[in-house]
Amino acid sequence: MLQILDSGPATCDRMTRREWMRIGSIGLGGLTLPQLVGSRAQASSPASRLGKAKSVIVFGLLGGPPQQDTWDPKPDAPLEIRGPFGTIPSRTPGLRVGELMPMTAGLTDKIAVLRAVVTNDNAHSSSGYQMLTGVPHLPLNVESATPKAPNNWPSIGSIVRYLRPGVGRLPSAVTIPEHIWNDGNFPWPGQDAGILGRKHDPWLIHCDPSNPKFRIDALDPPDEVPAIRLSERRGLLDQINHHLDAAQSSGAFERHDSSTQKAFELVSSGAARTAFDMNREPGKLRDRYGRSRFAQSCLLARRLVEAGVSLVQINWTRIANLPNQGGWDTHAKHNESVKDFLMPMMDRAFSALVTDLDARGLLDETLVVWFGEFGRTPKFNANGGRDHWGSVFSLAMAGGGIRGGVVYGSSDKNAAYPADGRVEPRDLIATIFHCLGYAPDAELRDTEGRPFPLSRGNVIRAIV
Repeated sequence: MLQILDSGPATCDRMTRREWMRIGSIGLGGLTLPQLVGSRAQASSPASRLGKAKSVIVFGLLGGPPQQDTWDPKPDAPLEIRGPFGTIPSRTPGLRVGELMPMTAGLTDKIAVLRAVVTNDNAHSSSGYQMLTGVPHLPLNVESATPKAPNNWPSIGSIVRYLRPGVGRLPSAVTIPEHIWNDGNFPWPGQDAGILGRKHDPWLIHCDPSNPKFRIDALDPPDEVPAIRLSERRGLLDQINHHLDAAQSSGAFERHDSSTQKAFELVSSGAARTAFDMNREPGKLRDRYGRSRFAQSCLLARRLVEAGVSLVQINWTRIANLPNQGGWDTHAKHNESVKDFLMPMMDRAFSALVTDLDARGLLDETLVVWFGEFGRTPKFNANGGRDHWGSVFSLAMAGGGIRGGVVYGSSDKNAAYPADGRVEPRDLIATIFHCLGYAPDAELRDTEGRPFPLSRGNVIRAIV
C-alpha cells in the first residue's frame, strides 16, 4: 500500500478537487494526483566553481543517535559516560568508531565526520526544525511545536524543489516512508515549504517497501480504465478546461491544469511505477540492506535518485513491541537498544547504501547525509537511558563531492560540548547546497515575492 501526501495549489473556482478528479484521474486517500505534481519555480544556474552533485539522500536517524556509540566514542572517559561498548579502528588512519558499526567502519575513506554539531536545543520538534531548515526555532526547546509563523522556513527538500524542476515525470524531492512526528501524531515543523508556498512541498510518501505486497496502487489506473478510456477522459477534461475561460485566466488554474497533465503522464507512462518497483531488485541485494521498513526505504531511495529525483529523505520509523518504540529516543534501556537492533540495522543499511551507490558509479554524484536532530546526554539517567542533547553531537557525509577520510571538529573529553570546529545546522545546509551547485547566498523568494538567502551559514570548506 502506497500513500502519497502533498498539498498543491487550490483552484480559484468553487469546484472541489473531488469534482475535478472524478473526471478521469485518481483519488489518493482524500488527495488527488495533480495536487502532488504542482508546478515548480525555475532553477538558479549553479556557478561552475561550486559542487556538481546531482542528488542528495538524507539518511535520517530521527530520535537522536548517540555520538558516544557512533562517531565520537570516548574510551578514556568513566564508564558512566563512555558506556559499556568499546571502539574499533576504521579505514581512516587514526579514526576509531564505536564497535557496533563494523560495516560502516570499513567505508570511512568515503566519509567525512562532523564531531561538533550544535543546535543548543533539547526538544525533538524544535531542534529538528533547525536541522531541517537551518534556522533556530523561536523559542528554543519547544516540544510538539507546530509548523506556523514565525517557524515556517522551508525544508531542505522544499528548497530543492524550488530550485530544481522535476526530472522526467517524478518530483525533485521525496520524503519516505512517513513524516516525522511526536507522540500524538504531532508533525514536526520544518518538513514543508513554509514561506516558499505549498506547491514546493516535497512529496511525502507513506509506504512500506519491505512489505512483499508493496506496490504503487496510487499510480496505477484502475483495472476498469484501460488506456483508451484514460485517453478519452483526458479529452473530456480538455474540453471542460476550454470552456472555463474565467478559471483559465487565473494563475491558480494554470497550475492546476499543468498538474492534471502531469498526473495523466504519470499514470500513462509508467515511469513512476518503474521507480517504485522493488521486485526489480535482486533478493541478495535486498538482504544486504536488511528487510526492515527503513532499510528497504534506503534501497528505494537509491532507485529514486537513479530515476532522477534530486533529494530523498528517509525517516527512521518506529517499531512496535521494542524498547523506546524501536526508535533512537533511548530514554530507557539505551545499551540494550543500541546493541540489539538500532546499531545493527543502521550499520547494515547505511553501509549497503554507500556501497551500492559506489558500485553503480553514483556515489560521486550523490551526497549522503547521516543525520539526526541531536545527540544523547553524556551521562546515563536512572532508567539506564540517555536523554536529549543538542549541545554537541555528530553527523557524517559521504559522496557528492565530500572529501572522504576526514574528521572535522571535536568535542570535549565527555562528548558534552564543542572543543573546536563547531558546526551549526545553517552551515550543514550551506554545505549540502554547495555540493548541489548553489551558493549559500543564492536568492529565493517567498510567496509575496520577498527575497531571502538560501542559507545564512558557511560552507564547511574542510570537507569539500
